[in-house]
Amino acid sequence: MQIYWTKINKIIDETSEVKTYMLDCPEGFTWQEGSHTHFALKGFNAGEKPNRSLIRHMSISTLPNENSIGITTRIKENCSEFKSILKNLGIGSEVAIFKTHSNVPLKREDKNIYLLSSGVGLATFRPLVLDYFERADNVKQIHSLNIDSSKDFLFPNIFTSAPDKKFVSQFVDNRKDYYEEVKNLATDKDGLFYVVGSDEFLIQNIELLREQGIVPEQIIVDKHEQQRSEFLSK
Repeated sequence: MQIYWTKINKIIDETSEVKTYMLDCPEGFTWQEGSHTHFALKGFNAGEKPNRSLIRHMSISTLPNENSIGITTRIKENCSEFKSILKNLGIGSEVAIFKTHSNVPLKREDKNIYLLSSGVGLATFRPLVLDYFERADNVKQIHSLNIDSSKDFLFPNIFTSAPDKKFVSQFVDNRKDYYEEVKNLATDKDGLFYVVGSDEFLIQNIELLREQGIVPEQIIVDKHEQQRSEFLSK
């Protein structure tokens, strides 16, 4: 396993609680849209065993052509040890990334794509939408639906409906409206449904989509194949 040590080159305050840490691209490091990585802080591998409290599984919220690796995360006032340390890091601080993989690349199968997310889960979808804007080949349209009660929406310059690009961005602030809207979207029996959020969120969405007649092959979640099978068989 190759560990890439790199430095923070910029910190963006996306909202009052959400920050994006932009990292230098280490030589030889590659990724694609929808990738996640293991993001680790100094000292995580200092002992005989890795210190798992200093490692997090994070989505990369940028595309390679942006020339920086973006890690977008919510940091609340009362947060974990990992987030507390991260909050105090500045530009030039060293961090590590390793085990990078994409479970949710943009599928170009001439279908409508629905991106279902909760809160900061939108960060996983940012590169997919940018990739679609750059090249819309073999994608009919994209509809993003995000539940966020804060009203402080992420990436407003990207997640804004653009009819000319066949892109719809929709935010709702409560679960009832969100799940009603998922039902409406699921009337498209040929669409592809991407779901990003907590495990509980994934289970609820999968259950609802399956009830509407959407088959497992149409549901894409940010999990390795074995985990994906377990979620889709619940």
